[in-house]
Amino acid sequence: MLVPWSSASSLEAAERVVLLTFAVLAVCGLMRSWYNGIAGKRRSGNRKHTKEVSVGLPDPDPLAEFDLETATARNFVYANKTMRYPYHQTMAHQPMHINHWIEIDKEYKWYLDEKARVIKEHGKTVVDSLPENDEACGELLELLADYLPKRYPTLFKQHAPDSITNLVTGDRFDNVSQQKSTDALVIISRLVQDDFLMARERPDGKVYLVGGLVVFPGTYLLSETIDKPLGVLHAPVPDFNQKLLMSVERTLKRFKPNQPFERSSWNIMDDRNLFWHNIASGLPDKDLRPQDLWLRIDHQTFRKLPRTNAIIFGVRPIMRRIEDLADSPLVPSLMEKVHTESAEHLIKYKGIAKYGDLLLPYLRELTKSQIERGLISSEDDVRSFREFLKDRGMPVPSTQTSLAVPTESERRKARAGEPGGVADGMNERSFDVGYTT
Repeated sequence: MLVPWSSASSLEAAERVVLLTFAVLAVCGLMRSWYNGIAGKRRSGNRKHTKEVSVGLPDPDPLAEFDLETATARNFVYANKTMRYPYHQTMAHQPMHINHWIEIDKEYKWYLDEKARVIKEHGKTVVDSLPENDEACGELLELLADYLPKRYPTLFKQHAPDSITNLVTGDRFDNVSQQKSTDALVIISRLVQDDFLMARERPDGKVYLVGGLVVFPGTYLLSETIDKPLGVLHAPVPDFNQKLLMSVERTLKRFKPNQPFERSSWNIMDDRNLFWHNIASGLPDKDLRPQDLWLRIDHQTFRKLPRTNAIIFGVRPIMRRIEDLADSPLVPSLMEKVHTESAEHLIKYKGIAKYGDLLLPYLRELTKSQIERGLISSEDDVRSFREFLKDRGMPVPSTQTSLAVPTESERRKARAGEPGGVADGMNERSFDVGYTT
């Protein structure tokens, strides 16, 4: 039965109900605050720091049934607007759900083994920290040690306070909160596939790269970029300093620890050597098959550490052979248009002069095959390649060649005894727990 709100007696009764409701809510709020305070103290264990590890962010959703043998990361051809047409230079970032900070897939063991090999061979070239960043390295490790067992309980455990155990590798790391500088970064290299660049605003108002774990840069080196500001680091990037630098610096300085965001970038590479691709300093092999070119997409995540205020720029390279795109509707056509119809200075920066003659004819072959198979029509608009899947109820393609498996081009070179083949040592790995410089 509805009570009329027009009579005075009814109004008084309603006011009493509202006041009583507010009183109950206030008491509940006080009780919740008291409980959270007690629980927070219990959760902190032996931590010396008063701030919560993940200030202002919820815990990630646990993947209780996570299967490492079949797990795949998101397909960033579709996610984050990585591939787009018309193509132009933009930050193209978006808020990041905490679940997406660290994505682990079936290539996990290969990535960690490859990281160990590169760190042993190159030391300070790929792992370094300036003194002003040493505390932030430890805080990043703490953040990961808190996050990983919650998100991936089948892969990580906290068998004791202030520790983390990697159940995949058997590595256990104790006294996490006491680790600093490169010691903390090397431990991180044994936990996740991601690299981390670490930056900080200095008194001059500029944002500087002050350290990081940068094992898989592909085309640059941490040792040549550390202690430099964004404007210098991005000077070769078309339009960046003229159009993006001020807004990017403003974003990095102002965003809060509870405002993580993400973006992605792409390049065409000629091998699976994530540390330094051959094409970065040379030409693709004359016998390289176009199928064995790689689309490298770097999933980039941005977080601000609550205690040290360090800017954390995570980079997770995800590789797909161009042949993997054969059943991705409109994507080969999209990539051809991006390369042939975008501003010349943008595509020149991508390196088309080195791979264009190999890539473009093959993309046309893939598009022709998709039309002949009825997967697409010649009238379909490549700009709507994401909507194409949704409108037809098609799943996002998941084909992804394993990085642990040599390509046919590599196998041919190995059989011929040429440098750069499988026998050249890429698959031979060793791990030294010490940090070498």
